Amino acid sequence: MSYDSLLLASFGGPEGPDEVMPFLERVTAGRGVPRERLEEVSHHYLALGGVSPINDQNRALLAALRAELDSRGIDLPLYWGNRNSAPFFADTLREMGNAGHRSVLAVATSAYSSYSGCRQYRENLAVARTEAGLDGVLEIAKVHPYFDRAGFVAPFRRSVHDALAGLREQGLAGDDVVVLFTTHSIPTAMAIGSGPDEGRSDELPGLYERQHLEVAEQVMADSDVPWRLVFQSRSGPPQVPWLEPDINDALREWAAAGARAAVVAPIGFISDHVEVVWDLDHEARETADELGMELVRVPTPGTDAQFVSALVDTVVQALAGQAPATRLCTSTCCANLRTPLPTVPGVASAE
Repeated sequence: MSYDSLLLASFGGPEGPDEVMPFLERVTAGRGVPRERLEEVSHHYLALGGVSPINDQNRALLAALRAELDSRGIDLPLYWGNRNSAPFFADTLREMGNAGHRSVLAVATSAYSSYSGCRQYRENLAVARTEAGLDGVLEIAKVHPYFDRAGFVAPFRRSVHDALAGLREQGLAGDDVVVLFTTHSIPTAMAIGSGPDEGRSDELPGLYERQHLEVAEQVMADSDVPWRLVFQSRSGPPQVPWLEPDINDALREWAAAGARAAVVAPIGFISDHVEVVWDLDHEARETADELGMELVRVPTPGTDAQFVSALVDTVVQALAGQAPATRLCTSTCCANLRTPLPTVPGVASAE
C-alpha cells in the first residue's frame, strides 16, 4: 500500500481538572476497575493541576517529526489523534478524509507488542473510521513495533550509563547499585498472549516481556551492574494476576540485599507522562527515601534526536514496504481476551 498521510496515534490525557474523571472512565470502560481506584488515580492528575503532560509532549514530538520528515524530503501531511481524549481518533480521521486523504500510515506512541500497546490501537482506529463514516473510503495501517530500533535504545543506554558514572563518582558501585528497568504492568494473560501465536511455548513469556528484556540487555551489554525488569501502574481488579514485581517491592528487595542506590529506567514509555512522573518521581522516590536509598530516574526519549530519527526510519521502512517479517501484525496476535473487534492491518500484514 502507498500512503498519502501520516497519523501520530496516542493515548491522550486530560487538559483540565474537569476532564480527569471522564478521561479515566473512558480508559477503564468495561474493565471492572473499582471506582475507588479511579478516584485514587484522579488525585495523581489533580496533584499536577489536572493536566497530563502527554498532550504537550505529543505536540513537541509532532514538531520534531515534522522537522525530521522535512529534512529528508518527505512531505506527507502529519496529523495527531488520541484514544481517550481530544483530538479523538474519529475527529482526526474525519479531518483527514475531508482533506482528501485516502491512505493513512499510523505510528503509535507505544514501542512494544501487547494488546493495549498495539492491537487496541488497530481496533480503535477501525472503530473510529466507522464512526467517521469513512469505511471503504479511508485505508489505514499501523507501523510495526519499534522497540528494537537503535535510536529508541540509545537514549536509555546513554542516560543509564551517565547515571551509573555519577554514582561511581559518589563511591557507589558494584553491589551498591541496581538498575531497575520499568514498564507498565499488564494482566498476565495479556502478557502471555502478546505477539503472534507461532514460535511460543508454555515455557516462554509473550513478546511483551521478551522485548523489554531485549532492550534492557542492550542497555546493559557492557556493564556488570545487576539489573532487573520490574513493573508499575497496575490498575486492574486485585483478583486478576498482573505482571510483577512492582517497582516499590523491587526497591525493598534490593535494599534488603544491601543496595544503596537504584537507577530507574522507564523503558516501557517514550515520554514522561503522568504514570512516569507520579509512579516513579513521587511514589517510587518516596519508597527509596524511606529505605535510605538514592534513586536516579533517567528520562524517556521524548524528542531526543536519535529517537525521532528512529521513528522516521520506521516510517520510511513502512513506506517502502520493507517491514521485517518478525514485526508484522497478524489477525491473531496480541489477542483481545474480552470481545474481539475489527482491526486495521499492521503494515504489510496479510489481513
